[in-house]
Amino acid sequence: MMEGFVPALAAFMEDHRIWVLVLSWAIVSVGLLQTLTYLLQLPTAWFELRKHSQAGDTETSWQMLTSAGVAPPMSLLVPAYNEEAVIVQSVRSMLTLEYPEIEVIVVNDGSKDNTLQAMIDGFELRRVARVHERRVKHAQVRGVYGSPLYPRLVLIDKANGGKADAINAGINFSRCPLFCVGDADSLLEAQALLSAARPFMEDPERVVAVGGTIRVVNGCEVKAGRVTKVALPRRFLPLVQTMEYIRAYLMARLALSRWGALTIISGAFGIFRRDVALEVGGFSHGTVGEDLEIILKMHRHLSDQKRDFAMRFVPEPVCWTEAPESLRILGNQRKRWERGALEGFFKHKDMLFNPRYGNIGKVAFPLSLITDVLGPIVEVLGYLLIPIFWLLGMLSLQFLLAFTALVFVIGVFISACSLVLEEMELKRVPRARDLLILIGVA
Repeated sequence: MMEGFVPALAAFMEDHRIWVLVLSWAIVSVGLLQTLTYLLQLPTAWFELRKHSQAGDTETSWQMLTSAGVAPPMSLLVPAYNEEAVIVQSVRSMLTLEYPEIEVIVVNDGSKDNTLQAMIDGFELRRVARVHERRVKHAQVRGVYGSPLYPRLVLIDKANGGKADAINAGINFSRCPLFCVGDADSLLEAQALLSAARPFMEDPERVVAVGGTIRVVNGCEVKAGRVTKVALPRRFLPLVQTMEYIRAYLMARLALSRWGALTIISGAFGIFRRDVALEVGGFSHGTVGEDLEIILKMHRHLSDQKRDFAMRFVPEPVCWTEAPESLRILGNQRKRWERGALEGFFKHKDMLFNPRYGNIGKVAFPLSLITDVLGPIVEVLGYLLIPIFWLLGMLSLQFLLAFTALVFVIGVFISACSLVLEEMELKRVPRARDLLILIGVA
């Protein structure tokens, strides 16, 4: 059967040679565009990182940041669903964050375990009345809790509605001009909020959203909700993700921030202006990419109103999160990310190449088209067709090996340069041995 199949396939390819060539060049072109994007992002990220480094905090500027009345009051919103094991320790850590005026609002999103009771017992909470506006939609609130022992802590107990719904409830109950969205199982560094809030102090009229860096906590030592010793993961999958996160945040998001084309601020660590979030109706229900969706809604809304605004990524503040250690969990995470990216792209597809939306339409959406929409399809086609072309003699072995080697070398080069940026400016990898391991991972 195979003896007749190969000649038939070869004859088909020969009869449709023009389409084979078009498809082949399409595969190569998309790959080259992705690579060109990375090569442009590298120097852009370096210039942006140097700007942050040169604006380093002097003692005077740090005193300004920590002074009450200078840093805008902030609500830290913490959606919690079945977080009984970690919620109390996590909230205690959040209550000790270095920020002049902060309230921590934990939203129990209909947990089926003892998350609610763990909070009540851990902080001696009792039911209280709290005046609030129902500006954005969310599921029914069953109770609000507080304690005179912890005046900056509020617990909202509500029916289950998902993460976006829980955040909306927190927005309604918050009383501060800024709010930060966090995860119950993530760890913020002590000064992370101060560093991330700095763009709001420097440009309060224009800045509407700021994101910080996400790093992999696997392998690190954690005590009392703080990372006390930074180390690399011992397992392969989170180790690879450590390298991936360095590339994604230190290179891609820094560059997009400088270009004014930032379309996502991580749902684990993002700060937003409350008034703008309310204007766009809060976080959207029924989407798996609520962190991407609210940023796109803000871009659309503010651009349609022709308002001057900015969104920033700040590399210094870090939120530590646990990376998946199994292929099943990693696969589910990446499918969710890809679904969110596709939902956001097609819901707002009219922004593509639309000059009305500035660099979001001219830069961010074309990049999304290449990497999120066309990229997966083209990659699969490449994996399937390139070997077939070679077997049928339509692609020379020398070209295949040379092109493959070039792709690998560029990939390693980009990862290595990301590590150089890390070591030159932030120095978050403390040991030279760990840097060598990450080079090997690249």
